[in-house]
Amino acid sequence: MTKKELYESKKRTLQECLDVIQSGDTIMHAGYGDEPINLLRQLHTIADRVKDVNVWVGLGNDRYLFNVLPDMAGKINTLTVFYGQNCREAHPRGNVTLLPTHLHCGYQEIMRHGRHNVFLAAVTPMDEFGFVRTSLDMQWTQESINEADTVIFEINPNLPLVHGLTQIPIEKATYVVEVDTPMPVLPEGSATEEEKAIAKYVSSLVKDGDTIQMGIGGMPNAVTAELMDKRDLGIHTEMITSGMAKLMKAGAVTGFKKTLHREKVVGAFAFGTQELYDYMDGNPVFHMMPAAYVNDPFVIAQNDNMVSINTALQIDLTGQVCSESIGPKQYSGTGGASDFAYGAFHSKGGRGIIAIGSTTKGGTISRIQPFLTPGSIVTISRNIVDYIVTEYGIAPMRGRTVRQRVENLIAVAHPNFRSELRDYANKAMLW
Repeated sequence: MTKKELYESKKRTLQECLDVIQSGDTIMHAGYGDEPINLLRQLHTIADRVKDVNVWVGLGNDRYLFNVLPDMAGKINTLTVFYGQNCREAHPRGNVTLLPTHLHCGYQEIMRHGRHNVFLAAVTPMDEFGFVRTSLDMQWTQESINEADTVIFEINPNLPLVHGLTQIPIEKATYVVEVDTPMPVLPEGSATEEEKAIAKYVSSLVKDGDTIQMGIGGMPNAVTAELMDKRDLGIHTEMITSGMAKLMKAGAVTGFKKTLHREKVVGAFAFGTQELYDYMDGNPVFHMMPAAYVNDPFVIAQNDNMVSINTALQIDLTGQVCSESIGPKQYSGTGGASDFAYGAFHSKGGRGIIAIGSTTKGGTISRIQPFLTPGSIVTISRNIVDYIVTEYGIAPMRGRTVRQRVENLIAVAHPNFRSELRDYANKAMLW
């Protein structure tokens, strides 16, 4: 049988693919640009004939009804390692639960929880050699395909062809369904004046020849705008962003000074504008690899001068960082924040930066607190925190005593809260 004949034998309709899913199945699916949007949009329609179907979800590109409808519990249950809007909406109804984990060992921990038998993903059309490609999400796609009994691909011609460990022989697909769905995009948005001020301080900590990682949100976009005049930057990152593509186009990124995967932009997934996807399409500089490798702190540390740039929700006066909860209320997840903080900490010449606005709620609440709000999750240990940056300056943490940390953090807190923070620190004897 030729590759084309094999492919044709696997073709099914969307409904036929949904009919494959049975009670007791556990489903994994790819995310971001590789999310199987059409299958997930219709998954709720099987709820009347199944029970105890478990679905591992990510951020979610759409408001998937199986995730948010109130009557799904016990029929289609949601599990995740990172809350997005869908999970935040579903949480009060008890139809979602979090598996706490670092991203680099996320798949390992998911498997420890229990095996999945179905995997869904959007992939590129088959090439002349019989391969499809995962395009924009390599976090644990390889492992999931190899583990699942049933693998269903949405074949979407709009996905870019991205290099790296992305090739999948068509033999590994159980069924394919052809779709023509526009790519999900993440608009860049405009940086606030506060974010621009923070970005200038962050930029001062980044040197020519550094290898950088940045996370999601408005802050990283502001930082990339300040890095345009840097030279010979490298990229080793969990998430490839639209701002990184702009840095590459501006000539700020060459990868010439990288000590690992020289001249390659290494990432586990990409999410951004259509311009980002167009730039990645066929571009041999990009090299997508699994999160178990990309986010491994000991791999990250092999990059000399590794600079990790992430943000947070709250920080206490000793340097503990909460990036994922508001008190006990889960907001996001650990993701790769701790992975890259640890990797940068152990990198020769590395730096870890937490960039955060000094206040929230219209300036009424300080993000720098004497103690984290009760119930808050410590995402990054104070033992590996390096720099905290706000719009008021840079607070060095590494190699500083508690007394020094308290003084440094109060100095970059909003002026309206500095006296109050100092009073709390003295009462708690934070020295």
